[in-house]
Amino acid sequence: MSGAIDPYSEEPLTSSGRPLTTSTLTIRVIKSFPYRNVKNFVLQNYDLENKSAKDLFDDCVKKINSEGAFRPFRNVQYDSLKIYTHAHGSKTVNLVINFDHDDNWILNLKDNRKLYEYGIENETEISLFKMQDYLEFKANPEEKW
Repeated sequence: MSGAIDPYSEEPLTSSGRPLTTSTLTIRVIKSFPYRNVKNFVLQNYDLENKSAKDLFDDCVKKINSEGAFRPFRNVQYDSLKIYTHAHGSKTVNLVINFDHDDNWILNLKDNRKLYEYGIENETEISLFKMQDYLEFKANPEEKW
C-alpha cells in the first residue's frame, strides 16, 4: 500500500526531536512548600548545549525580578534548581517538588557542566527553590492548606 500511514511507526518524541539549542523548559518557582505556592513560566528556545546550571539560575532570577506577575515571589532567596520531571517521564505524587533523585537531579550551580549533561532535554520541568525550605519540608512534608 503506497502512501498508507503505518499507525505503528514511531514518531520521534518531542524531547528528542528538537536541537539542544532550541529547547523548551518549564520552570516551577516555589515560594512556599507547605502552602504549595508555585508559579510556572516557560523558557522557549533555550540553549541546553551551551548554558550551565548557573546560567539557567541567573536567567530564572532575572525573569522573576523583571516580571510583575512574580512580584510576590521576589522575597525568597532562591539558591537551588532541581529537575521535577523529564519529558514523557512519570510525574511525582508530590505536587510541589520531586523528593526522589536528590543525588543526581539537583543541579550544581558551581560547576560548569552544561544542562544537557544533567540529562535535561526539551520539555523538562525544573524547580527553583530555597534549599533550606526544601530540606525542612522534606523532613516534615505537611501541607497547610
